[in-house]
Amino acid sequence: MSAVPSQDMPPTGGFSSIRYERRLPKRGPSGVAMFAICGAVMGYGWYRLYLGLDERRELEREKIWSRIHLTPLLLAETDRDEYRRNHAAVERERAIMKDVPGWEAGKGVYNGTRYMPMVIANVPLSQRPGFKD
Repeated sequence: MSAVPSQDMPPTGGFSSIRYERRLPKRGPSGVAMFAICGAVMGYGWYRLYLGLDERRELEREKIWSRIHLTPLLLAETDRDEYRRNHAAVERERAIMKDVPGWEAGKGVYNGTRYMPMVIANVPLSQRPGFKD
């Protein structure tokens, strides 16, 4: 008995077509939309920066004017302090030099009549004359 071999054949009309192209769903905003969003965020940032610069400029102006208005008060306070210190120094000098005949307490070492405020300079030890390392 010889049987006729049966061969596997495609169905009549053929197989259905196979989808091989890439079909991904559209996800996220487009490039133009992302560019517009970035531009809007940066525009808002520049706007806030401008407001901050205005605020800083206003505070700087206020600080300058407050210093201008406080300068006479600070100068007067410095003058009162200098007068008090000078008066105390003259009194100390008078007490120390009371036994020296002909000594005038508070008399300057210069012969001029021009007023010269006392200047006390804080010189670092390493810059004083005669300093040795």
